[in-house]
Amino acid sequence: MRRSVGITIAILAVLALIVAGASMFAVAQTEQALVLEFGNPLGIVTEPGLHFKIPFIETVVFLDKRILDVETPTQEVLASDNTRVEVDSFLRYRIVDPLKFYQSVGSVDNAENQLGFILNSAVRRVLGDADLTEIVSGERELLMSRILAEVNAEGAKLGIAAVDVRIRRADLPEQISEKVYSRMQSEWARDAALYRAEGTQQAQEITSKADRDAVVLRADAQSQGDQIRGQGDAERNRIFAAAFGKDPDFFAFYRSMQAYENGLQPGNTRFVLTPNSAFFRYFAKPDQAAAQGTPAAAR
Repeated sequence: MRRSVGITIAILAVLALIVAGASMFAVAQTEQALVLEFGNPLGIVTEPGLHFKIPFIETVVFLDKRILDVETPTQEVLASDNTRVEVDSFLRYRIVDPLKFYQSVGSVDNAENQLGFILNSAVRRVLGDADLTEIVSGERELLMSRILAEVNAEGAKLGIAAVDVRIRRADLPEQISEKVYSRMQSEWARDAALYRAEGTQQAQEITSKADRDAVVLRADAQSQGDQIRGQGDAERNRIFAAAFGKDPDFFAFYRSMQAYENGLQPGNTRFVLTPNSAFFRYFAKPDQAAAQGTPAAAR
């Protein structure tokens, strides 16, 4: 008898624990809860902590309060200038109306699928009205603002609010990019050839001018040198004439010494002269040679 009573008490205790556990639920700081009664919404719990519900009758659906991300695959968009652009975008959103969110999409996975479709449609519409320059330039921020506004207009029906929309990448398709790069390389090669030709022409002009200037400078220098040599020769002759007028004997002696210096060079110099030749008159009798040299020098 006592044993059966103990078993009954244990069963009741277990049932009480089960009922107590089923009547309580905890909401984390990053969550919000939607209380349902047989699938019908009763209320929304946003305060974190321990809360109570009717066990086995009421159920709780937990939804995230944090900012969530939606990544979309790369899609090809036709810009207003008929340029095909591959666009990679993403969306950040927050659940602001749990009841509408639950009634419209039911779960986060369904919401991400729906938001991905909404985001792709908005990107196509907005970028389709812009050309390639606007997409890749500083006006992209304005385009993203327009996409965000369109996503929020559609997302409000799902109980979400888009926080941010970003275009991560906007490039030309690979085939078009290769053609563009090839055309750019051809243009750069043409420009490089033009610059080389202009450089060669300028180098030839500079070289020709330098050669012409060098010829002119050499001619001027030669002319000035000839004039200076002529003036020097004239001055030398004047000095010689003045020296001859002052002392003909010394002048004759000086000219003979110059003749000896120029004629008797070291090496293979050979003279075939008689000993009494006038060329060596200053070697034998300098005084007599000087006396004889006076009339000769005068002549």
